[in-house]
Amino acid sequence: MKTFSLKQADVSRKWHIIDASDTTLGRLSTVAASLLLGKGKPSVTSHVDNGDFIVIINSDNLKVSGNKLISKSYFRHTGHPGALHERSLEEQMKLDSTKVILTAVRGMLPDNKLRAGRLARLKIYTGSDHPHAPQQPSPLSLKEKK
Repeated sequence: MKTFSLKQADVSRKWHIIDASDTTLGRLSTVAASLLLGKGKPSVTSHVDNGDFIVIINSDNLKVSGNKLISKSYFRHTGHPGALHERSLEEQMKLDSTKVILTAVRGMLPDNKLRAGRLARLKIYTGSDHPHAPQQPSPLSLKEKK
């Protein structure tokens, strides 16, 4: 019996839509990263990018647990000496809430040549409107267990 190895020509991609107002940042990021990697498919192959497309809507209504709005920090550096800038999660959500989700999902993907292509399939929107209605994305519910 031969071992099955997925080829790039055999990849089939689905479209999923996730409402970010229903769940927390961590739960949303782990599910999105798993779908981008193609972990739920039986034909998962580590060297072939076989993940799905993901549309995340309502990123402005994202929830976080605990004291993360104040204590979680985002850093950026301009490249000049002493130019390290820090923002809290609350400040970053006011400026651009899509970058919060993008940064979280990017950190959960492996650092290899396939990461840029996987992140290109992640579409994040602040409101409930998105231009991907012709692709007919299937809604994915991430209800929290309480």
